Amino acid sequence: MNTAEHSAAPIVQVVEITEDNSDQRLDNFLITRLKGVPKSRIYRIVRKGEVRVNKGRVDVNYRLVVGDMVRIPPVRVAERTAESFVAQGLKELLQQGILFEDDVLLIINKPAGFAVHGGSGVTSGIIEGLRLIRPEAHFLELVHRLDKDTSGCLLIAKKRSALRQLHDLFRDDHVHKTYLALLAGQWARKKLLVNAPLQKNVSQGGERMVVISQSGKAAETSFVRLQLFRDATLVEASPKTGRTHQIRVHAASLGHPIVGDDRYGLDEVNKSFKTRGYKRMFLHAATLKFRHPITGALLAVSAPLPQQLDQLLKKEPSKHETLSYEK
Repeated sequence: MNTAEHSAAPIVQVVEITEDNSDQRLDNFLITRLKGVPKSRIYRIVRKGEVRVNKGRVDVNYRLVVGDMVRIPPVRVAERTAESFVAQGLKELLQQGILFEDDVLLIINKPAGFAVHGGSGVTSGIIEGLRLIRPEAHFLELVHRLDKDTSGCLLIAKKRSALRQLHDLFRDDHVHKTYLALLAGQWARKKLLVNAPLQKNVSQGGERMVVISQSGKAAETSFVRLQLFRDATLVEASPKTGRTHQIRVHAASLGHPIVGDDRYGLDEVNKSFKTRGYKRMFLHAATLKFRHPITGALLAVSAPLPQQLDQLLKKEPSKHETLSYEK
């Protein structure tokens, strides 16, 4: 790319697209480039023709190719930039939570309680926080998603070429993911493969819900019991597909929803566990295993269970012998 300022400055920028941004949608490229500028403003300047690619008008869905020349008009950033709305606590958690990093990818231990990206009433999230603490990084993009209240392994690409290859690995089911989940009640099975298609739906209250439906998309989750407690069961959940809320809905279909799940769980059960210190949904992305997109070497990364959840488990009265959940 040229020597124009990476931040949104009140001058015209002409940027030559390199391999790092090849095949990226124009709107996503501008959102990354014009940090702090509202998305609505970005869409407006494209619609009005103020953004040009190779001197011509294009749509926000246009996919960039190597050699494209993108004209970006002068855009002033509002005084309230990312610096002022990414919480200091989140920045510290991100800096402390790096599990693996090299030239093309980054894996962090995502803290619970934070969305992976801004939008839908959330001013900023994990990816915005990472871009803030890494101002020198020209490219940082989420490879996959985790729910706001889920903690654990989150994969971020540092190069456009790596992002495409990692997306291919996820799409072809070449990424093995395991989660730790605490289910309400004693689950009698030792293991089970749940094969139940999922369909996104909307409840009467307007809240987004996912339901099991034969008209939905195929979804498989393997559950393995790790430890029985007096009124809960620790399991390892391995999703074979990556549908929205997959583990949460499949767990609820067993009659044993995840403790703390305020969408698919049981209110009375959640209230009971809350009085014992369970302040969040007990779902943690424990491991990621896949072939490195550049070297081809097998990469296995684990995120330790958050200390609060680990301590709560140690206080639970066990029903049977303990099976280690440490990776």
